[in-house]
Amino acid sequence: MQFQFESIADFFAMGNYYFYVWLSYGLAFLAVGGLIWLSYREQKTVLRIVKKNLTTRNAIKAKIAIK
Repeated sequence: MQFQFESIADFFAMGNYYFYVWLSYGLAFLAVGGLIWLSYREQKTVLRIVKKNLTTRNAIKAKIAIK
């Protein structure tokens, strides 16, 4: 296997395009990380709402059953 770069420093320099290359990688990781975080937060919110609705529904059913 033939490497494209002479050294690890050349790899990180990316042929003098390092700023654009690593900026795009950073923004991509930031975007994916943000999506993961927002999805997790939204899931917690939805589960909390569902749990509240089920608790309310069960309380109403219990009141109806008592009558």
